Amino acid sequence: MKHCILELQNISYSYHTLSGETQALDNISFKLMEGDFLAIVGPSGCGKSTLLNIIGNLEDKTSGKLIFNENKNKIGYMFQTDCLFPWLTILDNCLLGLKIRKE
Repeated sequence: MKHCILELQNISYSYHTLSGETQALDNISFKLMEGDFLAIVGPSGCGKSTLLNIIGNLEDKTSGKLIFNENKNKIGYMFQTDCLFPWLTILDNCLLGLKIRKE
């Protein structure tokens, strides 16, 4: 039987600026089961990176609930833009987060 490794329940996110508020995500819910493959697709500006930043704990959601399986709560991903250290190998760039967390 597959186990749930990640569940999003009604995740919403709004950007706040001096000129107002922009809803980036509204009521996003899904379960990711062990062994599943998930693709997040959509046009530029639809909130894909924002959703990944929330899952990766780089942004805090406006509302909703994010549930990790207790053994699977470590998430990492490579940014779309060039955020690599050129003096490190690809592997070392990928492992950098673990090294910083001393894991």
